[in-house]
Amino acid sequence: MYNYLKGTVQFIESDSIALETNGIGYKIYVANPYSFQEGEETTVFVYHQVKEDIEALFGFKTREERDLFLKLLNVKGLGTKVGIGFFATGSVSGIVDAIDRENVLYLKKFPKVGDKLAKQIVLDLKGKLGSIDITTTSNNDSFELISVLESLGYKTADISKIVPNVDKSKTIEEQVKDALKLLLK
Repeated sequence: MYNYLKGTVQFIESDSIALETNGIGYKIYVANPYSFQEGEETTVFVYHQVKEDIEALFGFKTREERDLFLKLLNVKGLGTKVGIGFFATGSVSGIVDAIDRENVLYLKKFPKVGDKLAKQIVLDLKGKLGSIDITTTSNNDSFELISVLESLGYKTADISKIVPNVDKSKTIEEQVKDALKLLLK
């Protein structure tokens, strides 16, 4: 299972990007391919779908987007193509808020989401999205630091509190030392 891919955007298509990583070009379906730029070095959080007749990668700019996408896939009648459409115009916080407030009208604005599916989303996910951290979005500057701290066994909630206080201009080793000092306070 892939967690993320880091590489250079080689070209952009109407529904996907081609991300080159170590000489391999991955076709990644994204909600808004034009939010990427050709030649840009980026990290894309991915979901790897494997079925009998298809194998595909779906990409997101943040872990929070990917985590919400995975929750949406658990909704009866909602597939990957509909799920990715939520992130073309919606934000993680907006979608989570709409689900928690049972705002069916907001959910119906997304492509291929009618009244029945919007109500099913609310039914299946209301109150179950607390694990998605919508207060902080991890950017590429913090990603390596967050990964190291998670591998050391620290909880995401604790990490998200201290990461904004770590100087990103330092080397990763110095950032980890600073972060550990903050976590141990």
